[in-house]
Amino acid sequence: MTVILNRDQILKADDLKTEVVDVPEWGGQVRVRSLTAGERDTFEASITDNKKSKSGVVTVNIRARIASMCIVDEENKRIFTEQDIAALGEKSGIALNRVFVAAQNLNGWTEEDVEELEKN
Repeated sequence: MTVILNRDQILKADDLKTEVVDVPEWGGQVRVRSLTAGERDTFEASITDNKKSKSGVVTVNIRARIASMCIVDEENKRIFTEQDIAALGEKSGIALNRVFVAAQNLNGWTEEDVEELEKN
């Protein structure tokens, strides 16, 4: 039987997923959260720039940008800001890639998504 949800049920749904990721380079673990729809739009807009890239997608510090948006505390609140991206970009590529892969999985990002951004 199909359940048709009402407004309150949709707005109250706890639909953001998290995953704890081991980052031995940093001496512990981090909590990675899926992005909200608004955060995902902000992220996609932040990497789209036809003036800076022939493909239209700016991938410089993309792992750091994603980490800054997806690493959260115990209350699922972001612990980094946009001002932290450059500093995060100086961290281990292996460590940031662990966070990137977890965020990619939690957010359902595929190679096709990247190709779609390039088209736009």
